[in-house]
Amino acid sequence: MRYDKPPLSFTQQLDKLKSRGLIINDEAIAIHYLSTVSYYRLEGFWWPLQSDKLNHVFKQGSTFEQVIQIYNFDRELRLLLNDVVERIEIGLRTKIVYNLSHELGPWWFEEASNFESIQKYKVNIATIDRELKYSQEVFIKEHKKKYFLDDRRPPSWKTFEVVSMGTLSKVYACLKNSINSKDLIAKELGVANHTYLPSWLHCITLIRNICAHHSRLWNKNLPGTPKLLNKPPFLWIKAVPKSSEFHMLYIHLCCMKYLLNVLNPGNHFSQKLINLLEKYPSIDPKALGIKSNWSNEPLWSI
Repeated sequence: MRYDKPPLSFTQQLDKLKSRGLIINDEAIAIHYLSTVSYYRLEGFWWPLQSDKLNHVFKQGSTFEQVIQIYNFDRELRLLLNDVVERIEIGLRTKIVYNLSHELGPWWFEEASNFESIQKYKVNIATIDRELKYSQEVFIKEHKKKYFLDDRRPPSWKTFEVVSMGTLSKVYACLKNSINSKDLIAKELGVANHTYLPSWLHCITLIRNICAHHSRLWNKNLPGTPKLLNKPPFLWIKAVPKSSEFHMLYIHLCCMKYLLNVLNPGNHFSQKLINLLEKYPSIDPKALGIKSNWSNEPLWSI
């Protein structure tokens, strides 16, 4: 089957939504959102409001205002998590650079013998080279200019300032388990040892990428699965979601909050999340997997 649907004007898009049962109380506002956000992006937010998803028929009483409430909530949630991920990423980078440089030297990341998989090492070092090549940071340019006779990359404390969190996560996961710093980094982050941390970092990186690309986070099936500690050394949750619920955001929020509590004690993540949910009372926390009474959990009480 060939796709043969023609492009629609904003007015035609509005008429299509109305014909499918979506209530439009203010057509001017609806046209504004369709012309600045786009029909296709908003479609992900009105999808759950449809009673017949095959024929795109909306549930009785569904309104365009509900769609915009969900959209705005999702946007503010992503902004909140961007801030959390930034703090985790900077803390992770600092601990990786400091511990590994002191144990293995400033160029530990160039040594293939420090990694379990040669193939993954090659992929990671190629990614690092690409990120160095396109970096516009002055300190990278100045290093290359000053040390042009040194064929090594800049030392880790310079190089790892310009690599992405995804690269950080992959480099850490690929390190040989016999390297002392691999366990030490995990321990300093409150995650006991290297067995657990890579899965947490992978999940957080996926969420970071969703936020960075302005994609929908609300009501999304997340692919990552964090490996949980049986007895975390710091405050955790009592009502742990079942593994069948790990595709929902809540358990990932818990992992982020746990790391943030270690890296930034006294943070305001809990209150900001409470404020956001209170600002949008029409949003069902269950769509994110958030448990009732979640804010009273030990993890979220600080």
